Amino acid sequence: MVQTHKPRSGIGTKSHNDARGGQAKARSAHKAALSTANLIALGVIAVAMVLAAAFLWFVPLRQGSSGQTVQSYGEARIGGPFKMVDQNGRPVDERVLLGKWSAVFFGYTYCPDTCPATLAALAATQARLGPAAKTFQVVFVSVDPARDTPAQMKLYLSAQGFPGGAVGLTGSPAQVADIAKAYAAIYAKGGTGPDYQVQHSAAIYLMDPHGKFARPLNEAQGPDTMAKQIVEAMQQD
Repeated sequence: MVQTHKPRSGIGTKSHNDARGGQAKARSAHKAALSTANLIALGVIAVAMVLAAAFLWFVPLRQGSSGQTVQSYGEARIGGPFKMVDQNGRPVDERVLLGKWSAVFFGYTYCPDTCPATLAALAATQARLGPAAKTFQVVFVSVDPARDTPAQMKLYLSAQGFPGGAVGLTGSPAQVADIAKAYAAIYAKGGTGPDYQVQHSAAIYLMDPHGKFARPLNEAQGPDTMAKQIVEAMQQD
């Protein structure tokens, strides 16, 4: 028997529903591809900015005002003044870097993979520094100030397997934007609702005890290589 009545609103034929389902899946896949592409783009741009800053630092100035070759070196455009709040709720500024070698990197406590992996790698790196570890600290800067309160930062950094004595920094959106700009760090909120994520660059900045940029580090290098590079930087200071 031929069906003569129309489908109820919102319910179509099987082929129509299949088509709508296919379109929904395509849209979902497209959004996922865009999210991945955005994250890759952020990473590429951030790495390029850090390498550019390092290049400015390592390449000697070629000519002085007298026309003679100058053998001094330029200064990397990484770091600078900032005002934040640590995980104990205390206002801090760039002086939190003084007196120790600091591995500074940007992330957030709800990060599903990159941040915990980086913190675990830095903890292993810290363990490999031996006696030099007493002059080394990890500084974790949140790019998610809406959720990363000082209390949340303190709880997160107390997790087993994370670096001992790590400093957590958070603040207002404007303060986060200022410190991210100073370190050429890139971040962008992705999604809506309480479970949103924040795409961010994953560079690690090794700062010397004077608060000056020493060299970039990368979690993918592994703890052994990172520890070796930190020790080399310490010996050159």
